[in-house]
Amino acid sequence: MSQPQITIRTLQPGDAGWVIMQHGAIYAAEENYDSSFEALVARIVADFLDSNDPKVEAGWIAEAEGIRLGCIFCVRVDQTTAKIRLFLTVPEARGRGLGRQLLAHCMAFARSKGYRRMVLWTHESHKAACALYAATGWRMVASSPGHQFGVDVVDQEWEVDLF
Repeated sequence: MSQPQITIRTLQPGDAGWVIMQHGAIYAAEENYDSSFEALVARIVADFLDSNDPKVEAGWIAEAEGIRLGCIFCVRVDQTTAKIRLFLTVPEARGRGLGRQLLAHCMAFARSKGYRRMVLWTHESHKAACALYAATGWRMVASSPGHQFGVDVVDQEWEVDLF
């Protein structure tokens, strides 16, 4: 049986709440994060909705048959640097190349807007995401232990040159 066609579309009304809820629920279940993580995601989403520049920033939802499966955002850091935010795939959609599709879509958008480089922040425990970044040319440029969202973490910063 074939998988339903996945589409990647821009953010629409109603998607912001889904992004916040999915991040809160999935990270609580998989990483034991507390509600401070969901609060951070809510602030990031609110800031994006309040002040994004649609000429050089965007958020996308991946869906199949009207069911949301993932998301990714591209935000401006400065004239030459974009940042990936809120990259997520729901557990039932993993292992089908959706993360790779979302990442490629976001990177292509950044290139089309003239960004020369992209950066992101993640945690070492996100093994599949880190493997995807490494496989697509990203470099980890910083790593440091910390305590966030009620748990011990290892923060990582990654970057990639787009041209």
